[in-house]
Order: sequence, then structure tokens, then C-alpha cells
Amino acid sequence: MVKDRFDHVTHWVFDLDNTLYPPQARLFDQIEVRMTRYVMDSLGVPKPEADRLRLHYWQLYGTTLAGLMHEHGVDPTPYLTEVHDISLDHLEVDAALADHIGALPGRRIVYTNGSRPYAERVLEARGLGGVFDAVYGVEHAEFRPKPERAAFETVFALDGVEPARAAMFEDDPRNLAAPHAMGMRTVHVAPEATEADHIHHHTDDLTGFLARLR
Repeated sequence: MVKDRFDHVTHWVFDLDNTLYPPQARLFDQIEVRMTRYVMDSLGVPKPEADRLRLHYWQLYGTTLAGLMHEHGVDPTPYLTEVHDISLDHLEVDAALADHIGALPGRRIVYTNGSRPYAERVLEARGLGGVFDAVYGVEHAEFRPKPERAAFETVFALDGVEPARAAMFEDDPRNLAAPHAMGMRTVHVAPEATEADHIHHHTDDLTGFLARLR
């Protein structure tokens, strides 16, 4: 049974975007528009070049922000405020998801490459505001992004996560490699499965998956 493979887990770590809400909400479509505009304004480049750089930095560094900081010295704080100033009207409260997360034994946290204020807004819109013990953003990893192992280590040290007794839920398979190497149980949450040695489980229905762990 799947439940048996999580009996040792006392620390539950969840990504935010496209993990704790369905990809159909398309919040990242709004964020990407704002990221492109920020790149255009910060670097003085036209939209096609800004789009190319945004994708290039995401592929190379893990996030657009990491590339802008590393290659152009961009201040992360106003960037995070600007790109996350989006509408959450498409999000719906998910009482079942809140119930299943709340029933998990042990400590429950959110760790996102976004900012904590943005994550807290999303959680409230999903009816998950009182479910988690802590919320960590990229600022808590000293602006180092997932999938860097050092980013995970920094956040996990802050919260006291013991990887051997923890599980990680993520939509981006790249971001499960370091948790797996650290000894965590990994769950890929996405419409389509990705075959990789560092992924223990896949689900396209987080609520249903968590129901099986009760």
C-alpha cells in the first residue's frame, strides 16, 4: 500500500504553484507576463529578447530571478513584489484538500520559489490558510532557488526538517532531485508522469493521493 511508504514521515513539504492548486488556474500565465515586462524594463530589451532571457534563466538557474541577480545584479525584493501582484480570482476553496493536509501526522510546511506574501495569499484563496505550520519563500533560502540543493538545505535547517523522515510534493520534476538525494520520499504532482529515478510517486490528483495516506 502507498500509505505504508509514508509511515515514517513526520515532516510534509509542499511546493505551491501548480501543486497546491491545479494548473488549470493558470496563475503562472499572469506571472510570466509580469516577469517579461520586468526583464524588458530592467534590461532595456524588447519583448522577444525578454522572453528568450526569461526562459534561458529559468533553464540555467532554476528561476528567472536567479538569472537576473547572477548576471545583472537585480534587486530581488521589488521584483518579487511586482511579478506576484496578480489576480487570484480563478482559485477556488478546496475543503477536501485542506482536510487531508490537516490530517497528516507531523509538521506541514510550504516551500516555494515565489515569495512568502504571495504564497500566503494563494493559500488563503484555496482555504488552506490555517493548515500549514510554516510558509517559506525564496527569500528564506537567501534567494537561491530550487532546484539548488543549498536552497533546500537552508530552508530545511530553518524549520528543522529531517530529510530521512520527510516527504516532498512538487510539480517540477527538477525540484525533486535534491530532496531525493537527501533521503526524502518524493511525489511528483502533475497531469503527466515523468519517469526518473528520483521520483518515488506520481499523481495528477493531490487530494486523492493524500486521501490514500489517511
